[in-house]
Amino acid sequence: MSSETADVPPAKDYPIDPPVVELPINTHDKGFYDGFSREVAIPGKIIVSLIILWAIFFPVAAMETLEVANSTIISGFSGWYVYLVAALIISCFVLALIPQTGSLRLGAADEKPEFSRLSWFSMLFGAGIGIGMLTFSTGEPLAHFSNSPDIIRGTVEARSAEAVRPAYIYTFLHWGFGAWCSYALVGLGIGYVAHRRNLPLTIRSSLAPLLGDKLSGFPGHVIDVVAVVATILGVAYTLAFGVEQFVAGLYRIGFGDWLMVEAEDGTGLTPSSAAIVAALVVLVGASTISALSGVGRGIKWLSNINMGLSFGLLALFAVVGSGLFGLQLLGVGLWDYMVNLPQLSLSLFPDDGTEMGQALVDWQLGWTIMYWAWWIAFAPFVGMFIARISRGRTLREYILGVAIVPSLMCFIWMALVGGTAIDLELSGAAGGAIVDAPMADQLFATLAILLDPWVASVVSALVVVLLMTYLITSADSAILIVNTINGAGDDEGSRRFHIIFWGVALAFVVGSMLILGGTEAIRITMIIGALPFSLVVAAMVVSIIKAVTYDLIRKRHGVPTTAQGCEEWDGEVTPRL
Repeated sequence: MSSETADVPPAKDYPIDPPVVELPINTHDKGFYDGFSREVAIPGKIIVSLIILWAIFFPVAAMETLEVANSTIISGFSGWYVYLVAALIISCFVLALIPQTGSLRLGAADEKPEFSRLSWFSMLFGAGIGIGMLTFSTGEPLAHFSNSPDIIRGTVEARSAEAVRPAYIYTFLHWGFGAWCSYALVGLGIGYVAHRRNLPLTIRSSLAPLLGDKLSGFPGHVIDVVAVVATILGVAYTLAFGVEQFVAGLYRIGFGDWLMVEAEDGTGLTPSSAAIVAALVVLVGASTISALSGVGRGIKWLSNINMGLSFGLLALFAVVGSGLFGLQLLGVGLWDYMVNLPQLSLSLFPDDGTEMGQALVDWQLGWTIMYWAWWIAFAPFVGMFIARISRGRTLREYILGVAIVPSLMCFIWMALVGGTAIDLELSGAAGGAIVDAPMADQLFATLAILLDPWVASVVSALVVVLLMTYLITSADSAILIVNTINGAGDDEGSRRFHIIFWGVALAFVVGSMLILGGTEAIRITMIIGALPFSLVVAAMVVSIIKAVTYDLIRKRHGVPTTAQGCEEWDGEVTPRL
């Protein structure tokens, strides 16, 4: 009862304790770490710095270690990732659909949402979609059009009309509820205790219903450090794709042949080391300046640009591209996704010793397991952002809004943009120029075939601008979120030198790993880095279920469930029959 107000009676006088409404986290009030928890900030910086130094000074050993990890650690935990994400989906929809739990509010009982529904949906759109939409809207459907479990089993022919439907089943699987329920659960775990109980807006607070005020000490520090490292690696993986596509776009619009070189494996052109370094200096430098300027001046106006350009590009594909074909893919894909979701969410391909079995396992490791780890690593960043903007909403509105609306936006993008690329290939107009291009260049290749050369150049330039704003916004937001975790939930005050550190660190993680082994090196590092945080996410599931269940019991016994209620409570219990 150390966390309760001093004027409430002892616990034995009422049937269930009120919730924990205080979680003091020690922060320093002077010096370089003024306003920060040094127990979180310093270990996080050390771990990320060691990863950078390892990749730069021991590249051969680093790549060998990553290859071993890819074949042992990652494959050994593939089942853990599959079943954890399935549990997140189930938990979210159960909490939303049970009337008693769905009606609970992220805040006081009579509190109104901070943002209008339209503004809230707009911010959800920008939270975790941007870069992925531009890279994977063509890349993923085309990849599964060429190789998917159905193609591996021989039931459909690669790059045929019959391969399109299963391609969208797996595309929607990876960009649907698995992603957004991961974000929703983490955001709910944080937002529920932050908005109802006034606990700090940080990762450790989400486990307060399980561990109470123990989180003020060492266990809480460990949880926040794990979240910081996972965030940096998850965002680094996202930035890596964006940087490659950004360089490919600059090459397309004529910024010089030095930007791209022939890949060592002979699969085509790939960004040069000089181009990667130059792009990171520009992009991460701009994001650091944006972060230094604060949320209002930096992220806000960049997000507005992102939104306008994104919908303009989507409208272009709907009108000039294969709009009708895309809408057909959307309708059929939604039906197939919902029908197959339970089976696909729990499928784990076994290695039965056959060539086909090994191919299926490799496909799942390279796609589904990678995505589940990516979303989990990205969840501290996106989850904290969503928690921050969702105060005042009921659990039902929060979960259904976070899970359904962004998923549907992803599906629309994949169907219209990816559908246009596939239609150009099926009709013979592309002749393999899109599907055989590197993933980073496939969107630009689609525009080059779809539009007149000068129009394609203009639109490609706009895509480059859109990519730049998304990359800057993502890195900017990640830096601010990491500093919020390090600052025990406080995003105010001086953060200048720490913002610069994390901006430089992000650039070095992305650059060193891209040059070391491309996106594959970052993918493996990210999946391993997400593993410790996945344990935190599993604990969050138990924690939020306990918090909600106990609050329903408290309501039934007349015990307060919010910080405001605890402050006003006189200790009298009025059971509800």
